[in-house]
Parts: sequence; C-alpha cells; structure tokens
Amino acid sequence: QVQLVESGGGSVRAGGSLRLSCAASGVIFRIKTMGWYRQAQGKQRELVAAIPTDGDTNYADSVKGRFTISRDTANNAVYLAMNSLKPEDTAVYSCAAKPRGESQYTHWGQGTQVTVSS
Repeated sequence: QVQLVESGGGSVRAGGSLRLSCAASGVIFRIKTMGWYRQAQGKQRELVAAIPTDGDTNYADSVKGRFTISRDTANNAVYLAMNSLKPEDTAVYSCAAKPRGESQYTHWGQGTQVTVSS
C-alpha cells in the first residue's frame, strides 16, 4: 500500500502563489507516476499535472505556464508550485500515485483546499 499526505493548501488572492506538497510512504518503489488532481465544487475531477519517474511532465492546458510539478525521489515527495492563481483555480487538490504496470491512478491523498479570491 501507498499512503499520500498533502499539505500547503490555503486561501490567497488572485495573482498570488501557493506550493502544495505530497509526502508518500509505504510501498513506494512501485510508483511510476505522481500526479495532482483537483475538483471544484460541482465539477468533475481533472488532472492538473503529472510527473513520471522517467519522461516528460504534462499539464492541463488551463495551468500551463503557471503551475510547476516537481518530484523529490530521495524524499518520496512531489510538489506543485502554483503561481498567478486565478479564482477558477479554487478546488480541492489531491495527490495521486500510479504504480508501474497500472493504467490508472490507484492511490489518493485526502486532499487539500485551495481557495483563490478575486
């Protein structure tokens, strides 16, 4: 099993920045890709950014150029730096892990609220 714990959410004004962190523990060697999802109230969950152990990162079009995902393999952590935040970025952000050989994310954190006011 893999456990994921997010931190770093909060409230910020439009144009501000936040950095989310996700600490992973458990059977970590099986994880190939780490991702950040978000779900706004009344909307479907969407993949914001993903980073594999090898290969390129990818981002949702809505956050390209503003958000940066990074991974600290030695410390089993993944981060999401969010800049130029907009009110439409308001959502619960969750960290997720996709093991090797899996096509879907199978482990999820509890989520952290990000609120951006205008």
